Amino acid sequence: MNTLQDKVVVIAGATSASGRAVARALVEHGAKVVVVGTHQGRLDELEVELPGVVGERADLTDGDDVLELAMRVHAKLGDVDGVVHLVGGWRGGGGIPGQTEEDYRLLERSLTALRYASRVFWEDLVASPAGRVAIVSSTTVEKPTAGGANYTAIKAASESWMRSLADGFAKADSPGAAVTFRVKALAGLEQRLADEVVALWSTDAAASDLNGRVTTLQA
Repeated sequence: MNTLQDKVVVIAGATSASGRAVARALVEHGAKVVVVGTHQGRLDELEVELPGVVGERADLTDGDDVLELAMRVHAKLGDVDGVVHLVGGWRGGGGIPGQTEEDYRLLERSLTALRYASRVFWEDLVASPAGRVAIVSSTTVEKPTAGGANYTAIKAASESWMRSLADGFAKADSPGAAVTFRVKALAGLEQRLADEVVALWSTDAAASDLNGRVTTLQA
């Protein structure tokens, strides 16, 4: 059975409450954790709060920035065994006419970051004995609303990307897994999410339905 000891895990959007909870849980289980964000001050605080994590400032919507991030991570820690994508945000309201282009473009950054991060570390993840990619999506993918159309469209597209990653792992005959967690709201579920992320490395993807799994987290 796989363990997290010495696994290198990159957390995108790590300075959020959920990112802190996931980082803490991974460190406690022996992982080497890279926390990625855009605010240097918050990254510095996280490094103090969780000794051992490596803070990396990067704009994950910028392809060149992501490539440079990957080079720094490889130089410091080696190949990556996991990517936990927590870049998100909410914009909504106003029904269909209220789904502005400005809001859509802001929300789209989450999908862009997922695409860049999973692509740049893909070869690592496929080659790892326990490569894992995880995202947080929304229960609204199953039941969209007019006021959340932009938001849900991005979440649905992100889930589609995750299914493609799952297919990529399968076609490469890799023991990797792409997993989606759906929530109605993440507030209050941070520790539950952290526990579920840690558990990804105690499940044998080859002997289970872990790859491509969609799990709804509830309070």
